Amino acid sequence: MIEITNLTKRYGSFTALDSLTMDIGQGTVFGFVGPNGAGKSTTMSILATLLSPTSGIAKVGGYDVTEKPKEVRKLIGYMPDFFGVYDNFKTTEYLDFYGASYGIPRAERLKLIPQLLELVNLTDKADFYVDSLSRGMKQRLCLARCLVHQPELLILDEPASGLDPRARIEMREILKELKLMGKTILISSHILPELAEMVDEIGVIEYGKLIAKGKVADIQNRMKANRVLHIRVLQRQEECAQFLKGQPQVTMVITDEKGVHVHFGGSDEEQAALLAQCLQMSFQIVSFSEAMTNLEDVFLEITKGGGAHDAAQNQYD
Repeated sequence: MIEITNLTKRYGSFTALDSLTMDIGQGTVFGFVGPNGAGKSTTMSILATLLSPTSGIAKVGGYDVTEKPKEVRKLIGYMPDFFGVYDNFKTTEYLDFYGASYGIPRAERLKLIPQLLELVNLTDKADFYVDSLSRGMKQRLCLARCLVHQPELLILDEPASGLDPRARIEMREILKELKLMGKTILISSHILPELAEMVDEIGVIEYGKLIAKGKVADIQNRMKANRVLHIRVLQRQEECAQFLKGQPQVTMVITDEKGVHVHFGGSDEEQAALLAQCLQMSFQIVSFSEAMTNLEDVFLEITKGGGAHDAAQNQYD
């Protein structure tokens, strides 16, 4: 659905995008993550035909965004991080206005608008003026606006920005529903744990360069060298800790009231062997578990800054 090849955007001497290359398949929910100023919004603006690249190629549905912008706009629903609404419109009038702008006949709009309001949980706000809606409701209304012309691709730039926890949950559930409908979704967000629940793949961008791309689980597995094991021992905790310090692949052992925490660089098989050795030593193991590597851990690990992106590129390519 999206093909990007050597995409570059410069503003004078500043390079916002630096030879970005990536692709996103049909029906994929792709999480675009990176620090502020990394190039996420620039990439999305180019894909939405709102910004021209300095060089390189970006295609949506096979159409070049520079050469065929009208065709691209038919395929996409774009939700920027900052958007405008018409406060003096009711929610139904707001959606009707955009439906008419897309050339959708009035009879179709009358059927479509209730469906969109139901999808974004705003049915009870159909006759409310936009300026009376909360920020979360306005976000959902903007998402409904993106869906008026039934696009194949949604480009959502920080859709949960500034929302309270309840509003974020509501937005997340709507996006899950859109995923089930088969929409291709490119979404940027700083709320990484929630993003991990929705996306099929992630791309991490820093300084305008893509430094990691792949399925969340695959990237997490590549970080297994940094895994941490949590071991609870009924008795002889200090003795167990000393034993673990002498084992291969163990780089650090920390003990506290919660147990023994082991930094372990071995494979799954070696981890199983370590547990077997502990049992052979008659340590009374209450629990033996591995700390889950979440999307925030991935993000922090591969965006350490200060030139770390070159090393990350080598690790995750």
